[in-house]
Amino acid sequence: MDHTSAAHGYISDKDRYLARLKRIEGQARGIHRMVDEEQYCIDILTQISAITSALQNVALGLMDDHLKHCVADAVVVGGDAADEKIAEASAAIARLVRS
Repeated sequence: MDHTSAAHGYISDKDRYLARLKRIEGQARGIHRMVDEEQYCIDILTQISAITSALQNVALGLMDDHLKHCVADAVVVGGDAADEKIAEASAAIARLVRS
């Protein structure tokens, strides 16, 4: 499977994704610090919920970009490439739903 043949759908928003991921990384460090400082369980769980939501939003954005670009382009080409991209997207959606 060749993932490098064209620009990825998220490339136009790459800086925004990187900024979001940097904030999430900071949140993860904050949770680490909270555990290290033995802070209240519910406060830690609240932060874990926030970081989980932030990661889900990044995943949904990437999925949307993937569907609009990679999958849509493959559908235009048709054939096995389209079937493969649709199957790949369906599997990714299933993984996201299970997580």
